[in-house]
Amino acid sequence: MALDLSGRAFVKQRWAARGALVAAALAVLVPLVHGGGVGLLLLLAAAVGLAVSAVALWWTLTLRGPLRWVAALVALIVPAALVALFAVTLLWSLLVSVALWAVAVVSGRYALGSTGETRVRAMRERKAPPVRRPFLIMNPRSGDGKVGRFGLKEKAERLGAEVVLLDPERQQDVTALAREAVANGADLLGVAGGDGTQALVAAVAAEHGLPFLVISAGTRNHFAMDLGLDRDDPSTCLDALTDGVELRVDLGFAGDRPFVNNASFGAYAAIVQSPGYREAKIGTSLELLPDLLLGEQGPRLTARAGRTTLEAPQAVLVSNNVYRTDDPFGLGYRDRLDGGVLGVLGIRVDSAAQAAALLLTPGPHGLTLVTAREVVVDADRPEIEAGVDGEALLLPSPVRCRVRPGALRVRVPRERPGVPRRKARLDWRRLGRMAATVGRTAVHHRHHTA
Repeated sequence: MALDLSGRAFVKQRWAARGALVAAALAVLVPLVHGGGVGLLLLLAAAVGLAVSAVALWWTLTLRGPLRWVAALVALIVPAALVALFAVTLLWSLLVSVALWAVAVVSGRYALGSTGETRVRAMRERKAPPVRRPFLIMNPRSGDGKVGRFGLKEKAERLGAEVVLLDPERQQDVTALAREAVANGADLLGVAGGDGTQALVAAVAAEHGLPFLVISAGTRNHFAMDLGLDRDDPSTCLDALTDGVELRVDLGFAGDRPFVNNASFGAYAAIVQSPGYREAKIGTSLELLPDLLLGEQGPRLTARAGRTTLEAPQAVLVSNNVYRTDDPFGLGYRDRLDGGVLGVLGIRVDSAAQAAALLLTPGPHGLTLVTAREVVVDADRPEIEAGVDGEALLLPSPVRCRVRPGALRVRVPRERPGVPRRKARLDWRRLGRMAATVGRTAVHHRHHTA
């Protein structure tokens, strides 16, 4: 009896796994065979060059004066020289190797998942009840004036929303505006602005159990991105008022301060506190980094996440749910916002050698990645610099970060672009087992269904 569709899929995946392994092996062998002994020397040179570049980059960040610029020059020249050396020495075999690697990646991803993508359970969509008095806060300065360019105020008012435009000339308390709107009968709160403003109003919506509308009118719109909203045309977010669904998402807190994305502590948070940062970001960062990275300035941090303790990290990032780390094209994305956990990323590098080791073999000695329901960040001083959804703050130490699962009812349009799908991670051991055993599984499947 012929194989059914499932059995044919087994056969295709088996050959795809074999093809991936063969292509990967050839991608390594072709340049080595073509280059002979020179090929082996080039591989050794590449490893050494990568380590030298990491050391030079560390010195660029931690030194001052002429030595910093010498180190920066080395960090740029060494990788460029390696690329040129490989291109001149290996010629056509290098292009063949790149093409073979592409075949290996495509075949491997197909073998590991028939669509080449990791299946991630989508956040559940709930029916959105109609609203009668939506209240929206819009920042006309966000995103270089997206509110005006896309006519967000006019469209929202046509849909029956009350809109308050923030005054660029004075500081306004958006939390107070949202609370006043709720007291006046608002049954939906929304924001067209940055993630920091989104978080403050979202906390009020969560407190009163009201739906919250995100309008992607900020500069980066990370929260909107992870909700699958259209960041190119924020006016489409308003479609949720008439044809929307609800997502239950988590809300993070650093002390009493809410966040929808993350709270950062350490070097970055200290830099953004500097008065000159907004006027000269690069110059201020280069001036402060040496003392911050070497521990001569800034607080000495300790972070406790569950059973994990991070001693004296230079930076700690606590995120509302977990950021992708296994896909270089998906960095900065979160697959879901309803996992009920905080993601914790801590970095500690004390020397140039550790910087090189971290780049070559990322591991627990320099990079910590864990999840927890609660994270406590302490310091050797009464206040800690923090960046909460991009806002520079001083928080009393210790800072207790926590997550409130499903606290926020986010209303989104029924039709939206969606979060980019995660590509399947290449697991070469699994591909090897698949190439050797899937054939037998397919035969077993055929006999079982006969």
